[in-house]
Amino acid sequence: MKAIKKAVFPVAGMGTRFLPATKANPKEMLPVVDKPLIQYAAEEAVAAGIDTLIFVTGRNKRSIEDHFDTAYEMERELEAKGKEKMLEVLRSILPKHVNCVFIRQSQALGLGHAVLCAKPVVNNEPFAVILADDLINFSEQPCLSQMVDVFNYQHCSVLGTEVVPKEDVSSYGIVDGTEVKPGLMEVNAIVEKPDVKDAPSNNAVVGRYILTPRVFDLLETTERGAGGEIQLTDAIAALLSEQRVLSYNFDGRRFDCGSKLGYLKAQVEFALEHEEVGADFREYLLELAARNGSKVVPIAKNA
Repeated sequence: MKAIKKAVFPVAGMGTRFLPATKANPKEMLPVVDKPLIQYAAEEAVAAGIDTLIFVTGRNKRSIEDHFDTAYEMERELEAKGKEKMLEVLRSILPKHVNCVFIRQSQALGLGHAVLCAKPVVNNEPFAVILADDLINFSEQPCLSQMVDVFNYQHCSVLGTEVVPKEDVSSYGIVDGTEVKPGLMEVNAIVEKPDVKDAPSNNAVVGRYILTPRVFDLLETTERGAGGEIQLTDAIAALLSEQRVLSYNFDGRRFDCGSKLGYLKAQVEFALEHEEVGADFREYLLELAARNGSKVVPIAKNA
């Protein structure tokens, strides 16, 4: 199989859970410390060897395109003021060899439809899908890089998964499978948002996928499922009858930044690890805990 060189970012959602912040600003542009969610996702893709980023957008998403474009006026101003460090930050958002493609999803027909919109650019190649809402912290290797390694060895579709509490299974696509080795399973079935009593396991698919191009043909014939939308999960379920699909429990911690609580947790943990503000922020949290009579001591991962 060809190498994974293209990644699809479905970013057309309205982000209603973060209103009014997302009334005019895409949820993918919400910052975690000093970078928007979509930049973390793009950096993860580039670290995995991706050189073509395909953004499936909707209305009011222009700022995503602007973020990855060259800001000539700002660059000239920073250069004139001798702010070389900030100029380098601006110019290093994406490496020069990486291309961005923007496709408009004209109808809000779900994740499966958003992925299908990328077919003309992906063509007949395996590709990655990254949901920016799922921000994944790591200690050694980014999540998608781990999955690309699995793909390069196994030569089949790979779903990023994690074990979730049993009571939360109805919020995810849930896989049932046979263990190949610790953390890696051959998927036998996948169910979108099952009732707790019907869930085949509590191994949940999160916002990372590596898929073969056959999934596009299946998406074209997939009928609307849960929520009246074209579900990517349904197409993957159909793919199981034709091709091998693996689930991989990645090494890292996922923050559900599609929820307010998950987003706040990400802010705290990424701030604690931030080179510029980490030490001072940790000191502030210790002072805050002391003022409130708490004995909880926040510890950064690299402390």
